[in-house]
Amino acid sequence: MKVLMVLTSHDQLGNTGRKTGFWLEELAAPYYVFKDAGAEIVLASPKGGQPPLDPKSNEPDFQTDDTRRFEADAQAMAQLAATVRLDSVNQADFDTVFYPGGHGPLWDLAEDKHSIALIESFLAARKPVALVCHAPGVLRHVKQPDGRPLVEGKKVTGFTNTEEAAVELTEVVPFLVEDELKAKGGNFSRGDDWAAYVVSDDLLITGQNPASSTPAAERPLEQLGASKTS
Repeated sequence: MKVLMVLTSHDQLGNTGRKTGFWLEELAAPYYVFKDAGAEIVLASPKGGQPPLDPKSNEPDFQTDDTRRFEADAQAMAQLAATVRLDSVNQADFDTVFYPGGHGPLWDLAEDKHSIALIESFLAARKPVALVCHAPGVLRHVKQPDGRPLVEGKKVTGFTNTEEAAVELTEVVPFLVEDELKAKGGNFSRGDDWAAYVVSDDLLITGQNPASSTPAAERPLEQLGASKTS
């Protein structure tokens, strides 16, 4: 099995002068769900090379067993330092794609034509697409084959307005994930703030927040396992 994980290349938190990027737990936890299941993992980002880590995600309060394992894993760190360019990857080479969050994707991946086309091609090929936390925001311009927004009429979740307010970035982000998914016709639901919550609608899998990273990565494996045995 081969898994593509797509990371942001964007490191500026609006015009605050602070740094952003991808959220470490949302990379590390799914990475080991896939790796421990025997999958081959390819990391990609719009610019390639080392993607920016949201520095906050590596503060002691946000470190987990998975983040510590990742940082001690020379092979994983080498992969992260040399992500492939997003425009060089082909859906046909992979079984599923996973998008970690962090605030960075709201600026670059949400507007990236390669990302948009990639998600559309995975779903057209009947392959699972999973996104967690802020990453469901990258669905904003993705379309169904008939031209309607991908999320229209679909069950989705993502980082909530109340979670964004809690981290005091409501006025900084280019859009709010919850509001955008609703505006595009998504059937948005949510769990408690900061609690694991994942929804699936056919092959589209979305998780609400960092705590949702592991279950959001387990879903595509379950779907791929079911499709192989059926």
